[in-house]
Amino acid sequence: MRHKSYQCSFGCSVEAAIEAIGGKWKGVILFHLAGDTKRFNELRRLMSEITQKMLTKQLRELERDGIVNRHVYAEVPPKVEYSLTEFGSTLLPILKELESWGNQYLEKLAQIRQNH
Repeated sequence: MRHKSYQCSFGCSVEAAIEAIGGKWKGVILFHLAGDTKRFNELRRLMSEITQKMLTKQLRELERDGIVNRHVYAEVPPKVEYSLTEFGSTLLPILKELESWGNQYLEKLAQIRQNH
């Protein structure tokens, strides 16, 4: 793993978690994999703003950290599927809570913008 030594005081485990799943795309990737297995191009279609290079990079990092599983089928053309690992599935309750909070946040933003 690329993480620093997290033998420090308050906040370090939160910092490690944010480092593992943070950023613009990892949460979105995990959200889409929460339902079921997806092929690379399915993920690209679901996240039209992400570049192929960035999706590849993010998936590799999630795979390296044991959160996402990559399964390559011996076919021509090659078929590659991504899914959450058992460990990655432990993020599902957190993703649901983030979704709920995000919905509340969007409503709050809409109210704020209406009043300005």
